[in-house]
Amino acid sequence: MPSFRSATQQLKRRLGARVATSDEARFAASFDGSKLSFLPDAVVKPRTDADITTVLTLANRHRVPVTTRGAGTSLTGSGSPVRGGWVLDLSGWNRIKIDADAGLAQVQAGAVVGDIHQAAEAKGWFYPPDPASKKYCTIGGNIACNAGGMHGGKYGVTRDFVLALKGFLPTGEPVQWGSGTKKFSAGFNLRDLWIGSEGMLGVVTEATLKLIPLPAARWTLLTAFANEVAALRAVRALFAQRVQPAICEFLDRYSVQCAEAASGKTVFPGQAGRPVVLIELAGTPSEVADAKKTVLAWARAEAGAFRVARNRAEAEELWAVRRGCSPAMFKLADSKINEDIVVPLRNYEKCARLLDKLRRTWRLDIPTFGHLGDGNLHVNIMYHRDSADERRRAEGAVGELMLGVVALGGAISGEHGIGLAKTPFLRLQHPPAQVRAMQAVKHALDPNGILNPGKMFEVFKVWEHPRLTIKLPWDHK
Repeated sequence: MPSFRSATQQLKRRLGARVATSDEARFAASFDGSKLSFLPDAVVKPRTDADITTVLTLANRHRVPVTTRGAGTSLTGSGSPVRGGWVLDLSGWNRIKIDADAGLAQVQAGAVVGDIHQAAEAKGWFYPPDPASKKYCTIGGNIACNAGGMHGGKYGVTRDFVLALKGFLPTGEPVQWGSGTKKFSAGFNLRDLWIGSEGMLGVVTEATLKLIPLPAARWTLLTAFANEVAALRAVRALFAQRVQPAICEFLDRYSVQCAEAASGKTVFPGQAGRPVVLIELAGTPSEVADAKKTVLAWARAEAGAFRVARNRAEAEELWAVRRGCSPAMFKLADSKINEDIVVPLRNYEKCARLLDKLRRTWRLDIPTFGHLGDGNLHVNIMYHRDSADERRRAEGAVGELMLGVVALGGAISGEHGIGLAKTPFLRLQHPPAQVRAMQAVKHALDPNGILNPGKMFEVFKVWEHPRLTIKLPWDHK
């Protein structure tokens, strides 16, 4: 890896204590939630817009890689500085301002998403995107990977709530895409190019978010089914009745077993380890009352058992099953590969059969849960890190999963992005012309390739497995 010592010294002369080069500071910024670690040369905590311009101008002059960072919660390595260089830490840029009259939030990139929720709700407004890490992830990171969450099926994901972005081009020039209005059709929509670009096309410093009225009523129901196919088929039947739950969460039997083992409680007495679907309705009291009739009739007809929360305290008890399943999976093995696939509604049952096939073929535990409102499932491939054989089998399972998801018309990522971990599979999703178009946009905005290099397009790790060959659907050789 090249040395950027001279450029870093120049940066320190310009910004002083805002540039940290201690081993401790560099290590803390060397990895994200993926645990893929690469030491940067320096960590910069800018105080002003001028500081960011200085960082990017010097980086372009000396070809220093720059990786923008918030809370470092990415699960794919998109926040890891794989080429070293400088980490631009915006976690301190956390101002939140709610415009209660217009229903807007002006937030800096380092604002924690859970804090945005609280600030909006205090004014009677609601910001729906709610990733599992909302208590500590930042809005800048959510914008970078277009994060979603449990409310995505009804309300949408981050992109659906961003009206405007402020920040900097990779060259250091300040820009604003969109405005604080709910309509804007003046020029190319480069705002949406930045959303989901994993920090490769610019540095986001501020966003204007659209809010919606805080739902006045909520109603929660937990249902159990004989097996996964029955659960998924039943959910499709519910959606066919034009019911749109605010949340529709699925836990397969393996996820439920993990949660039950960890808590010591059975979700449904006499029906331990059954797959469950957790539904929450939200809206006006009349909207919820109307939908509740349909959902109750559906539960009586389709579910093996169901429980209705009589109040918010009981609803929280039902939610404990969902919140507890992911950490409880480490009772199965000490490591997991957490994939965030998406499958279309019509192929829900086929996806369940695909997962069963993966368990048999690769002989691994693969508990799965996720958001049925938008088909975003979290597939957790469990393995023991010290076992070379299990590591190989886990890689085989990932590859076959990706092949299967694309064959089902789905997506290899719904909200985690590509980063480093999914680079071997990007070209399963996108044929060469589409990849070239994305690379052309990257080169146009970042001609020196300084911003978050080494991600998405370059294969971080050559994926191969002796028992599985990946053939691209457009590879005719």
